[in-house]
Amino acid sequence: MTVCIDCRMIDASGIGVYHRESLPLLLQSKNDFLLLGNAKRLNCFIANENVKIIECDIKPFSLKELFFFPLKTARQINRADLFYSPNFNIPGLITIPVFSTIHDIIFPDMPELTSKIGLIIRIWFYRRAFKKSKKIFTVSEFSKSRIQHHLGTEKPVIVTYSGIQSMFLAYRANIQNVQKKQTIVFIGNIKKHKGLYLLIDAFRLAKSEGLPHRLIIIGAKENFRTADNAILKEIESLGGEAVTFTGFISNEQVMEHLSSAALLVQPSLYEGFCFPPLEAMVLGTQALISDIPVLKEIYSDFPVTFFHSGDSSDLKEKMMSLLNKKQSSPVLSNDLLLKYTFKKAAEVILRELND
Repeated sequence: MTVCIDCRMIDASGIGVYHRESLPLLLQSKNDFLLLGNAKRLNCFIANENVKIIECDIKPFSLKELFFFPLKTARQINRADLFYSPNFNIPGLITIPVFSTIHDIIFPDMPELTSKIGLIIRIWFYRRAFKKSKKIFTVSEFSKSRIQHHLGTEKPVIVTYSGIQSMFLAYRANIQNVQKKQTIVFIGNIKKHKGLYLLIDAFRLAKSEGLPHRLIIIGAKENFRTADNAILKEIESLGGEAVTFTGFISNEQVMEHLSSAALLVQPSLYEGFCFPPLEAMVLGTQALISDIPVLKEIYSDFPVTFFHSGDSSDLKEKMMSLLNKKQSSPVLSNDLLLKYTFKKAAEVILRELND
């Protein structure tokens, strides 16, 4: 069987992690593969005898992808038996069976994140992917339930949990007795559903009670939009170096910050899966996370602390309690290592494609 895989988003953030980690495992199967994307970026896979590359620089979710997709490229794709997209964008002119991954369906659930026109467009893309796909993959039971709520139940929706990135496991294997610093780490973008404003409010309250720790935001201050000025002003009111933006940093630097931090805080209001708490546990750092349904689903069986979602006072209390206790680093359990692996995700995807 020949499978064409859309690799144009392999360097994206969360979706890119899922794709980069699962793709090499998919290629280990006995199938033949056509990889759609930037040939230079995908050249590392060309050594596989079962891999050929289809050069394509057309942006996902663009008008060109939908209505002006090159006929020559479409013909190359349609020589395969199946087309797999790791996101909910599907090029025009594809006539072979399609499988796709919808990581979350956040925009219908949180319409305030976009304009009315933006919401209509995104819902159209969701519905198009659902209609065209033989099967849908997603990354949690929560996302599955929301997909079925918004799009229907007539198509199979299969859960393929995300996993631990290989580089985090390799980094952990090479570090010993990391000296914890008086730092709290937040990893994520500045969109409302990530809950950074809750963390800033809780951190301000904690500082007023004498908390000596600094807050490190892994991201760039310049990414804040004009609408985020209120958060920026609150951060600036804390003064000094209480809050630090790292700007763009390497994966190695992210792991350094995370492994040496006293605490990771994940105040999300909405997620499809959410990597940072998993990565914190791998690197021996405590995680304080909101009790939204998906995070309860993913992390309830593991050594994390939950706070009431949307409640900055409870977040402050839990944060102070954890930081005032001298606790040993969380033990990385075999159960965690076995439950969340990209090998499992790839096996499920391959099984469904072959069926």
